[in-house]
Amino acid sequence: MVEDMKIVIISGSPRKNANTQIIMKYVYDYTKSKNQDTKLINLSEGQVECYRGPDEEYNEATKIATKYIMDADVWLIGSPIYNSFFSSALKNLFEYINYKKTAGKVAGITILAAGSIGFIDVQTLITQLLSYFRVIANPKAVFLTTESITENIVSDIDAQSRLKEMVDETLEMASKLHQD
Repeated sequence: MVEDMKIVIISGSPRKNANTQIIMKYVYDYTKSKNQDTKLINLSEGQVECYRGPDEEYNEATKIATKYIMDADVWLIGSPIYNSFFSSALKNLFEYINYKKTAGKVAGITILAAGSIGFIDVQTLITQLLSYFRVIANPKAVFLTTESITENIVSDIDAQSRLKEMVDETLEMASKLHQD
């Protein structure tokens, strides 16, 4: 059941006025309406430190973000495309994650770009990263351009619908996988 799962939303852009965070806050609000145990990690808040190795001490925000990811059954990840790749801030976040404790989690992916280019390449890269962590990725990612955002909201009705569908399908996948 959806209510029994822990969900984390990850907004993977480090930019202060990131369009990715607008989209992922929309995803967060929708997901939270379905499951109260939903957390948001917004990398544009700049509180997650750069990974320096396993024996270092990190700030509280970094420890909390890591805990949210490790505890969650479902990861809903949003990343911008930067230089034909997902954000380095997102990659940095995953440096903290113990791959030995993530098998069987399920992830949904949203990718944002300025234009319609490189979506499949970045989806493949994120899926490969998730594969390393033995996380099952919803194969139906949402690809959006910045045109779907107007005045700091997801204004495109089709984009809203596709985001909700990705959340619903990812939660359904996780629910089926976690049935005993």
